[in-house]
Amino acid sequence: MNLKKRILSCILILVLLALVCLVGVLQGGTLSVFGRELEMKDSRKIALTFDDGPHPFYTEQLLNGLKERGVKVSFFITGKNVEAYPEIVKRIHEEGHLIGNHTYNHTQLTGKNHESFKQELIRTNEAIREVTGEDTIYVRPPYGSWNREFEKELNMFPVLWTIDPLDWCSSDVSRIVRNVCAKVEENDIVLMHDQYKTTVTAALKIVDELQEEGYEFVTVDELLFD
Repeated sequence: MNLKKRILSCILILVLLALVCLVGVLQGGTLSVFGRELEMKDSRKIALTFDDGPHPFYTEQLLNGLKERGVKVSFFITGKNVEAYPEIVKRIHEEGHLIGNHTYNHTQLTGKNHESFKQELIRTNEAIREVTGEDTIYVRPPYGSWNREFEKELNMFPVLWTIDPLDWCSSDVSRIVRNVCAKVEENDIVLMHDQYKTTVTAALKIVDELQEEGYEFVTVDELLFD
């Protein structure tokens, strides 16, 4: 075979491979290579986060729904609830969700309570470590009030949010879902609260709708640092 024919053969092979890839994407996002199905991934990542828990009933309902869907989220929990419901905290950890610090008593940082706020973070970290055996470096400061000095003093990283559907003050599931799904974009962090039945129902509907649109749910550390 002369050089011209070899070049033509290579071009034809490349064209055929390109067509196979295109067909794989159009027919369900998989590609068959040497008899194996490979996923063609082009998902957009977002993070669902839940504050104030765990709740003795609704958090477990949420965990059940997330497990059925294979979804991981992030829980920012208060120290007092860690001590009150250690088994739920243990389950959150064992099922692969991220656990973050939300102070001990859901305390807002002000100009006058720097030291007591710091102690709440430390106390909550200790409570989480006692249940999970691991430290947490992530903190969701109540109401978003934060002092960057804590990042060096405690080696903690603040995680705020980009979408707040105000689930805590609404009993309308459809409205909560709409407030997220109509606004969401890649790399968004959604703020919710696992203290309410409506939030659990809305959160699982959000997962179902956005998964159909190609979104992938990840924990905040994956979103921020991967």
